[in-house]
Amino acid sequence: MPTKTLHDPLPLASGQVLPNRLMKSALSEGLGNSALAPDERLQRLYARWSTGGYGLIVTGNVMVDGRHQGEPGNVAIEDERHLEALTRWAKAGKDGGAKLWMQLNHPGRQANPLVTRNRTVAPSAIGISIPGVPTPRALTEDEIHDIIRRFGTAARVAEAAGFDGVQVHGAHGYLVSQFLSPLSNQRTDGWGGDAERRRRFVLEVVRSIRGAVSPGFGVGIKLNSADFQRGGFTEDESRLVIEQLSAEGLDLIEISGGSYESPAMLNRPRTVAASTKAREAYFLEYAESARQAAGAVPIAVTGGFRSHAAMSEAIAEGNCDLVGLGRPAAVIPSAAADLLNGADRLHAPAISLKLPPQFAANNGLKAFDGALDLQWHTDQLHLLGAGSDPDPERSPWRTAVTMLRRNGFDALRSKRSPGSTPDKNATKFRRERAMGRYVLNPTVRALSRVGVRTALATEIETVGRKSGQPRRVPVSVLFDDKGAWVISQHGTRSGWGANLTANPEIRVRQGNQWRTGTATLLPDDDVVARARTFAPHPLLAPLVTNTFAALQTTPITVRITFTD
Repeated sequence: MPTKTLHDPLPLASGQVLPNRLMKSALSEGLGNSALAPDERLQRLYARWSTGGYGLIVTGNVMVDGRHQGEPGNVAIEDERHLEALTRWAKAGKDGGAKLWMQLNHPGRQANPLVTRNRTVAPSAIGISIPGVPTPRALTEDEIHDIIRRFGTAARVAEAAGFDGVQVHGAHGYLVSQFLSPLSNQRTDGWGGDAERRRRFVLEVVRSIRGAVSPGFGVGIKLNSADFQRGGFTEDESRLVIEQLSAEGLDLIEISGGSYESPAMLNRPRTVAASTKAREAYFLEYAESARQAAGAVPIAVTGGFRSHAAMSEAIAEGNCDLVGLGRPAAVIPSAAADLLNGADRLHAPAISLKLPPQFAANNGLKAFDGALDLQWHTDQLHLLGAGSDPDPERSPWRTAVTMLRRNGFDALRSKRSPGSTPDKNATKFRRERAMGRYVLNPTVRALSRVGVRTALATEIETVGRKSGQPRRVPVSVLFDDKGAWVISQHGTRSGWGANLTANPEIRVRQGNQWRTGTATLLPDDDVVARARTFAPHPLLAPLVTNTFAALQTTPITVRITFTD
């Protein structure tokens, strides 16, 4: 059998044939407009990649639900309202002869709080370990089926627009990955409880897509090799998922790893084994075993490849069937053509401030370096989208100054993690928490001790989720015959809001009497309308509402039902 090379076409199960073995992997562009639609910037960017020699081009993640976005600038598909714009985008990406697939995604609990105004959702009400990110609520059975349907709808619209296929984003800690992980999926119904039931969601998503499109439309998935977290999704579980997916008519499986809590896909290791360094790709060793589980379904590996020799060896030895190029394509739009025409290596810069060792070991500065790398490459995509050439000589310090000016010290977190983009709410929360802790709370307690009571200002008592001890805080409360209304002005960012998520038992002081009750968080309640009801007189409603608005960040209404 002849040795396979980067030049060889790759036939897929759908009947499509990729013209060569080089793929432009998904890069989140952040170039959607305010209507969550693609515009001319994405057309310009993909027109450049279209002539770059790639056999397959995969777009950045497109959301299947506009209410839940991974980051600012996402495109979302819920129906055919943006079909014309999507068609122009597809044409721009295909004009050069490459196949163009759209990556479909739902962020789940990794939705960005700056652009997602609804409470985040997840398989279970378990938050991610990133400060300031609200705890999600668990999806209902009906909502799970709705999301599965949305994947199929988005794929159908993508096909109508002229895209050649779709790739399900099942990696990096997004919703599909959340269902697979025992850390984020602790359901005990038909969608969790053991590995088999955790796999059900991704299988149903693929079936929904395959049932919504024609047989010749490509369907692939990006899947984690592992979460790289203790007790999380493992390589053994990943292989079992691949075995089952291979029977669902898939065309391609791309291997990645990690999540935004444990970002193996983002961090370049400072020290690696000599064998890994020579082979370059981060996940190539796992891909070898994944190939056996995948059977006839081709495997793509992205991450770390830079030299023609390492890519050619991976293809020739059958370790993978397709080589993915991510960040190099942001700086070198013609990366695939360059390699196919004889280039020995892609000279993509490694972006870092190159701090002295005594500073580089600092976790905050390491996080900043990772965020800087992402932002620097995103800057290149925005240059291409504006019709300019990339600027490989752009100083990392220039990007760093821009990040700090735009994001403040929140830039010290990874850009794509939900709590890391310029979060004015987080800054506001810290200020309000300090004001409450050192000024307002002591004042209310002092007045309470001398017998001063008001109709609205009182105290609640929750159980500390970590200490297990009672925790009292002053709040504004509106009582009625059966219970009371409270607005958690910072949602589950506030300590007592987080306590109620873990334990809904609560006590509230009504006058001189402590009442017991059960608290229910109502994220879908109209907080503005609720705040107006706190006014002692209708004419004061706008003032009360504006006061709440000035003090809150991500408010959630809380209903207390008395049980005493």
